[in-house]
Amino acid sequence: MNIIICGAGRVGFTIAKLLSEQGHSITVIDQSSEDIQKINDSLDVKAIVGKATYPSILEKANAAETDMIIAVTRNDEINMLICQIAFSIFNIQKKIARIRSQDYLNPRFTRVYNKENLPIDVIISPEIEISKSIQRKLEAPGALDSVPFADNKIRLLEIFIKEDCKSIGIKFNELTNKYPKLEANIIGINRDNKFFIPKKTDSVKKDDKIYVIINSSQMSETLEAFGHEEKISKKILIIGGGNIGFNLAKNIEETLETVRVKIVEKNKERAEFLANQLNDAIVINGDGLDEEVLTEANLEEIEELVAVVRDEGCEDLIILHCISSYPAPVEQSNLLTILDLQKRFGNQVGLSDHTTSNTASIVATAMGATVIEKHFILDRNDQGPDSSFSIMPDELESLCKDTKDAWMSLGQAGYERKNAEEDNVKFRRSVYFVKSLEAGEVITPDSIRRIRPGYGLPPKLEADLVGRKVKKRVEIGTATSWDLIES
Repeated sequence: MNIIICGAGRVGFTIAKLLSEQGHSITVIDQSSEDIQKINDSLDVKAIVGKATYPSILEKANAAETDMIIAVTRNDEINMLICQIAFSIFNIQKKIARIRSQDYLNPRFTRVYNKENLPIDVIISPEIEISKSIQRKLEAPGALDSVPFADNKIRLLEIFIKEDCKSIGIKFNELTNKYPKLEANIIGINRDNKFFIPKKTDSVKKDDKIYVIINSSQMSETLEAFGHEEKISKKILIIGGGNIGFNLAKNIEETLETVRVKIVEKNKERAEFLANQLNDAIVINGDGLDEEVLTEANLEEIEELVAVVRDEGCEDLIILHCISSYPAPVEQSNLLTILDLQKRFGNQVGLSDHTTSNTASIVATAMGATVIEKHFILDRNDQGPDSSFSIMPDELESLCKDTKDAWMSLGQAGYERKNAEEDNVKFRRSVYFVKSLEAGEVITPDSIRRIRPGYGLPPKLEADLVGRKVKKRVEIGTATSWDLIES
């Protein structure tokens, strides 16, 4: 097939490479002599420098003998014009155009793309395709890929077989007995990088990639049968409201009714556009790299995650506070978040510490953290990706000691005398009898005195003791106590 590709950018280069490898005759047109040179240096195709909107350039590319033209320049309008000229002057039958603008892609306006108006047979939108690919991943958690057919009535799933898959070793004709209601047919297996069509007596093995045609309504049952029990995400946070983010959010709204979407967009005008175009998604105007913005977006997700985990029966839950920067600046640790997490959820809390010292971990422990996660390395000179903020063996030893000391120092709230203070009692003053008294005798100011050690009644009670009677004989030098004194 003779094919003209207009645009030698990344998309055009990739298309030219793939089609030429399939044996097609390819001609690439672009205004950039630099991009054309890259094509000439890398691919076995014909390359022309010039404007693809010029009929003379298309004629030079032998457009009259061309079966297909693919317009993938960076400009939507130019791609449209190329298709129009290709059809009107050279009668090229198959015309494909890359369109990025959301307005051009609005379903209400797509009727313009026909032979009578704007002769484009196929529209390519990489952003839309990427968003669809992400959406397919969301719809089929656990599958490597998922492709819908027949208005999504059936799907082709690519599934990786893990070692814990319960269907390993079971012949395909026996799987029917195990899953009698499952409408699924295995049409291919990739094993050890070799593809084959299986027989009924074959079975799946560990590390296989299998290709299964299923009834779309049985997605979760099929994935579970082949060892995948991942749940569909109920909360999606999208950072960036460009074409990909917008289309993904829109597709989720239209097809995944149980999924809630939040989208963070830095540009105010774009955020307003998103808010007007999306019905249910929550739009946050802010920087997706800003911690406060992410906190606003993520706190609800934390709450729901905790609720889900508890619903599944997990009570021993520990929430780790983390600053996902490598290394993390100690001044951005915001360790007060640990106290807030503890207050909000009532769980044990901890710290995922990516700072370059142990200070944050020690302070976190003093604030109630029960788990510290820290990267460890045997030799920082290895220059691994985490080496700058990983701790060495001696630093790990210090971390263990210092965090244990911090934890032990917390103790319990209370004002009673601690064990370590008992020996200090002898240095305290208390009230002692300095005269011997007989049973029933009245305590006078000269019969008691505030002296060391501190085993008697506190000095502040000296005045209260004067005038009271002793219950029994007391010897000089006896420490005062209420069991010796009449009430």
